[in-house]
Amino acid sequence: MPGRPSGRGVLAVVLAAVFFSFSLPQALVNPVLPQLQAELQISQGLAAWVVTAYLLSATVSTPVLGRLGDLHGRDRVLTATLVVLAVGSLVAAVAPGIGTMIVGRVLQGAGSGVLPLAFAIVRDETPPAKLAGAIGATAAMSAAGGGVGLVLAGPLVDLLGIRSLFWIPLVMTVLVAVAAKFVIPPSRTREPGAISWPATVLLAGWLTAALLPLAQAGRWPTSVTVGLLAASVVLMAGWVKVERLSPSPLVDLRLMRVPAVWVSNAISMLMGFALFAVFGFLPVFLQTSPAVGYGFAATVTEAGLLLVPMTVMMFLAGLVAARLTTRYGARLMFVSSSALNVVALLVLALLHDHRWQVLLAMGLLGTAMGTAFTVMSTVIATSVPAGRTGLANGVNANVRTLGGALGAALVGSIITSHTTTGGAPAEVGYTYGFLALAAAGLVAVAVAFATPRRATPGGVHGSPVETGFRATARAGTKDVLIEQRRSAQD
Repeated sequence: MPGRPSGRGVLAVVLAAVFFSFSLPQALVNPVLPQLQAELQISQGLAAWVVTAYLLSATVSTPVLGRLGDLHGRDRVLTATLVVLAVGSLVAAVAPGIGTMIVGRVLQGAGSGVLPLAFAIVRDETPPAKLAGAIGATAAMSAAGGGVGLVLAGPLVDLLGIRSLFWIPLVMTVLVAVAAKFVIPPSRTREPGAISWPATVLLAGWLTAALLPLAQAGRWPTSVTVGLLAASVVLMAGWVKVERLSPSPLVDLRLMRVPAVWVSNAISMLMGFALFAVFGFLPVFLQTSPAVGYGFAATVTEAGLLLVPMTVMMFLAGLVAARLTTRYGARLMFVSSSALNVVALLVLALLHDHRWQVLLAMGLLGTAMGTAFTVMSTVIATSVPAGRTGLANGVNANVRTLGGALGAALVGSIITSHTTTGGAPAEVGYTYGFLALAAAGLVAVAVAFATPRRATPGGVHGSPVETGFRATARAGTKDVLIEQRRSAQD
């Protein structure tokens, strides 16, 4: 039974596997795009769509699936989402060309919806006293999956070929989906209402219009980029208006005004700048020949191994961050992790002549990211009504993706504007790019000081529900407070 300790242990293992199976395919493809380009015999611009399609699908699907889970049962929607993820892996594995490959990546991107759903299930099925540790452990598995994907991509391609990057996640996802079907209990909390399809269409519209020019930075004319960004602003304004008038909004904007929630989202976006940009550009830096003046002429496998400290520290930090948050408070943890992020990026920008310097920077960055993302998940899960946990964590993942797209576009434009006489990216471009990420990190440090002092999950200030009461009361969102009280009574 799920309520018994042994049942909770099995459930915890399955949920950890869910997080891992979602994050592994997310990271496997990026390091080997050149090999995939050669496999499909396509241009670099078309190869970039393998990443762009996943990014767009994940960004649109995450809040929608989180909301569907809140409405119709997280267990059902989670299992269905895992099936979609598996189908996407299958389609990509057998794809004869770039068109079919993009379809597979769109379906894989929709699998990102398991993130908010799994976090919501963790909250539903975990006793309040153990909630912080449970969220920390599951967040750590998500970080580990992404890191393992970066490290394993090269060796898997060398040993089994490029298609193994889709076959292996397919097998794993099928097994996890079967386990989820039989182990995860039916949802005990469901929100009233229905999905707001006008809001869904507008959300998809403005996110697509915003992310497309960022993901394709430098490949499209300036007029197209500006036009899409302008359209994004208009569509977003329409989306906000529809959400405010809707009796059953897709994203309850009142929740986004809760201090602990908006601080978590702002830090998620700003630290997402660094995470996506480092994943995207550091492997290229490491694989560059020293004849250019920097780099180590590393293979894809060697570049992945240099990222191992980040993977390890993200996992370990995620395991302990929630407990430290309970003891010391979310504010101190946010400030500390944001500051450590800045230090790591400064090391990467100014000290990258030796492998040990890169290893040091990666260890620091992994500690910062693992800590911050775990604290975000814990604080959000304990600051919103139980029925909105999936939605709130979905929004947090979304803003991280938006920040990542912005950071990657920013660093990409800086690097491409500084080239050597031979046309290769110059070292100064990477230096300025990583310094720009550090500047965004400094903003995150400033935002972290706005964290409410009582946003301490399960700490001395009361239960998680009471913590949410206080945070919501300070935000002045009385309707949400009533919802929380009703949830607590239920």
